[in-house]
Amino acid sequence: MAVPTPRGVSMGPGGAPVPPELAGLLRAQLEEVADEVEAEVRRQVPEYARPADGTYREHLRAGVVQALTLFVDHIADPRGQGAAIAATYYELGRGEAQEGRSLDALQSALRVGGLHAWRLMGRTAEQLGLDSAVVSALGELAFRTVHEVAEAAAAGYAEAQLRSTDELERRRRRLLDLLLGDGPVSLEAVQDLAHGARWRVPSQVAVVALAAPADLRSQEQLPAMPGALVDIDSRPPRVLVPDPEGSGRFGERSFALGLGGRPAAIGPTVPLTEAAQSLRWATRALGLMGRGILPRQGAVRCADHLSTLLLHSDEPLLARLEARVLAPLDAASDGQRPRLAETLLAWLLSGSNVPDVAARLHVHPQTVRYRLRQLEKLFGDALHDSDARLELILALRSASSRDQDASGSTSVPAP
Repeated sequence: MAVPTPRGVSMGPGGAPVPPELAGLLRAQLEEVADEVEAEVRRQVPEYARPADGTYREHLRAGVVQALTLFVDHIADPRGQGAAIAATYYELGRGEAQEGRSLDALQSALRVGGLHAWRLMGRTAEQLGLDSAVVSALGELAFRTVHEVAEAAAAGYAEAQLRSTDELERRRRRLLDLLLGDGPVSLEAVQDLAHGARWRVPSQVAVVALAAPADLRSQEQLPAMPGALVDIDSRPPRVLVPDPEGSGRFGERSFALGLGGRPAAIGPTVPLTEAAQSLRWATRALGLMGRGILPRQGAVRCADHLSTLLLHSDEPLLARLEARVLAPLDAASDGQRPRLAETLLAWLLSGSNVPDVAARLHVHPQTVRYRLRQLEKLFGDALHDSDARLELILALRSASSRDQDASGSTSVPAP
């Protein structure tokens, strides 16, 4: 990051000129004023009131002297840039960040010191009999000087914080929280946070939801994913993968291998501002994995199981559909009911082809025909109505998933 440099003094059209010889008079008082400014800063800013060791006192003293020197140099030569002094305050800001002190304390010290220095030096200007316009111009110059050194210190402080891994992680966590939060996402807000987090803004993302065993305690335990935003502390842990289908394509196979069998659900690829939707489906898929409705181990792609996710998106409503549509099966005996349901689903999924149903269920075609005659008696014309057939498939799929959930095995083979 480039060190900011003072922009010089411009009194504006008609502004009163400041006599250059005033610089010599003020420079002669510089050490005395520096003593008083240092004492005032210690008195008013608690963070600087501690007993001073040699190094700390040296840094504080140098900062005060440098700021006063910059002010006087501006008077002597308004065109001077004072880059060295700006660099001093840049390094002072960096040092404050590295020592764990707040920028507020430093900025308070600059305001207190600048105001007190102006009072002391302004008194000298008044003693010289300078008119009020010149005194006013000196006041403007004093506060511009404070602004310049404060900018340099803030830039150094920001650079030091940005280089801190912890700070960078905090910024990325804030960015991830914004992207995956409940409210609407502004692309402009994302870009602002991404700049501070040093994160390249992608056009599309996918969110991975992870199972959270007790041994998952740090991001280092996950496979390397360049550019990913990770929150290992959320439940479930989540990973936002940028441009999963772009040039740096997300390596799903290597990712799954790196998880060592730990369950994970990879949400659909969506536009950046819809990342929360990808998380929602990944979280739902992870829940279905835990119930055995989706494969229990490894990485599951939501894109490969959209119909199952849709089917279970409103389970109370699905239960009502199942109860209504499959009510005719209640007339069958307890032993017949699962075999008839199994045969009906296989028949519907096989395009009503009896030999295919028999092969799917590993039974004789005659057995299939016998069961179909029973189903005709129970369901009647509904077996040949397109809308009713769709509802039957949904309801039977739901029942099959519930049976799989309970037993851990699939009663009806998938098509």
